[in-house]
Amino acid sequence: MSIEDTIKEQIDDNGILLYMKGSPEQPQCGFSAQVIQILMSCGKRFAYVDVLSNPEIRQNLPAVSNWPTFPQLFVEGELVGGCDIITEMHDKGELLPVLEAAVEENEPKSDTE
Repeated sequence: MSIEDTIKEQIDDNGILLYMKGSPEQPQCGFSAQVIQILMSCGKRFAYVDVLSNPEIRQNLPAVSNWPTFPQLFVEGELVGGCDIITEMHDKGELLPVLEAAVEENEPKSDTE
């Protein structure tokens, strides 16, 4: 599997996915730390990939996403943006509904639905 295929699979397999520098417990840049704070305040589960410990992903993700910087937030397979966009969406109250819709879509359906 190519690295591009691996990236696409990660994006497809996770409703909310953050490519960041470091981990949520130890972000390695201020922008990643800021996005982590915002995501944590929203209270929705998300997956992450540390691009510092995955240099091939760090090198190839910008070509896949057409976005040059990190962090990068994907929701339901779509790039939402980086730190500035996430911060702006959060400040305007636009981020939480997007995250909630992704979480609801990925919850298992009951037999009665």
